Amino acid sequence: MTALSGRTYWIVGASEGLGRALALALSREGARLVLSARSAGRLSRLAAEAGGARVLPFDVTDAAAVACAVAEAGVVDGVIYAAGRYEPMTAAAWNPEEAAAIAEVNFVGALRLLGQVVPGMVRRGTGHVVIVGSLSAHRGLPGAIGYGASKAALLSLAETMSADLRGTGVRVQIANPGFIRTRLTAKNAFAMPQLMEPEDAAARVVALMRSSRFRADFPAPFAWLFTLGRCLPLALLHRIVGRGGPGGA
Repeated sequence: MTALSGRTYWIVGASEGLGRALALALSREGARLVLSARSAGRLSRLAAEAGGARVLPFDVTDAAAVACAVAEAGVVDGVIYAAGRYEPMTAAAWNPEEAAAIAEVNFVGALRLLGQVVPGMVRRGTGHVVIVGSLSAHRGLPGAIGYGASKAALLSLAETMSADLRGTGVRVQIANPGFIRTRLTAKNAFAMPQLMEPEDAAARVVALMRSSRFRADFPAPFAWLFTLGRCLPLALLHRIVGRGGPGGA
């Protein structure tokens, strides 16, 4: 079991939703925190609640800002990539600029940040990377142009990193939640089965971080539809999920 107390974790995407809940949960575990998002005000208020965490605001879509943030953060024991953007979107109502913006935050930002953090972890022979994905990563779903593809890319990234970093001392994990009650899922106009509170989802992520598992898909049994659904014909899966799968998680 991995000890979290006394270790420094950099949470990117910490200002609200699951990232915020994770900051408070890890603070209770005794972790030292660096908190990042675009909003300095929300981060400062969260830092006060989390017992005096460091605040490091920046935008993951700005390459220069990412490089400056990595230098300012310094050496950390772990990084949690929880930055996310979501807009419900079908192929018939495709907004190419918004779809690209979703991919920039959800996936390209992770490439920028982790590409500058992980090599240093490898040189030190220790590190912990946690990526917040989504159940929508497992299969293409209705109404998830941009979002679903970006989360599938994150899952592929995590799997590749896990393979490449075996034996280096750097651990990689990915958490794939379903629906979480946030400002993002508030955009959904369809019923969201097993809608979780951010605190419940954060507890699942902390449990994953303590464990030796690579991946956690939750909540069950809703998650089974997507993990076992990888074996179903796509048309059948689409009839089962109806209008939409997990978006904005």
